[in-house]
Amino acid sequence: MSAGGARTADLASAWTTVNGLAAHARVSVGSPPDGPLIVLVHGMVVSSRYMEPLARHLAPFARVRVPDLPGYGRSARPDHILELPELTDALVHWMDVTGLERANMLGNSLGCQVIVDLAVRYPDRIERAVLQGPTTDPRRRPPAKTLAAWMVHNVREPSGMTKIMALDYWHAGLHRVIRTFRMSLEDPIEGKLPHVRVPTLVVRGSRDVIVTQAWAEEVTRLLPRGRLVVIPGVMHTINFYQPLELTRVVLPFLGEG
Repeated sequence: MSAGGARTADLASAWTTVNGLAAHARVSVGSPPDGPLIVLVHGMVVSSRYMEPLARHLAPFARVRVPDLPGYGRSARPDHILELPELTDALVHWMDVTGLERANMLGNSLGCQVIVDLAVRYPDRIERAVLQGPTTDPRRRPPAKTLAAWMVHNVREPSGMTKIMALDYWHAGLHRVIRTFRMSLEDPIEGKLPHVRVPTLVVRGSRDVIVTQAWAEEVTRLLPRGRLVVIPGVMHTINFYQPLELTRVVLPFLGEG
């Protein structure tokens, strides 16, 4: 498979009920029926909205699904803020309801942590994994260090996501924002990575201040079947700002399957 030029395809909203709650997802329209199936998992507090650019670029070549996890985006809020294993369980239940027995998965930031947890606890549900900007580096676990990195990131990265973030943060609410941030710090991803048995592509932007080169290399080293690709000149949210570059990296990896 090759991304070639900047081909894109449409997305549509799809609603279902998971564990008694309304669950929203964006799904590709007109994708090749024999194309690989890939689920995009959004990052901390944000939603499927900021995954749209990547989804549109992947859709001419792959069947794309982009769910809003419970409590985020347009999906309904559970009666409590789900911890990371519960988010993983909810993603698997959404796959059950929508008839996805097994899929490739791509996540950004906290979405990578959900995918790693899923790959360890539900290994039969995942084909291949793409970890784009995986958090959280254990050396960044003190909240002050992580907050400082995010502040630098917010200053340096373009402001195109401002409206999306404002809407998603408003929907989530302050308490969920704080708890999700803590959740990303508390997850011991470094202990899970050696147990991920599927082929895994780690993708880092060379200017990413959230995910350092040293941490990206450590993630790759800990993965039994990992490899690292660094995209020059880009930052943390490649899926939103440089979706074509990420598509050109991801499609050959999916094609190996």
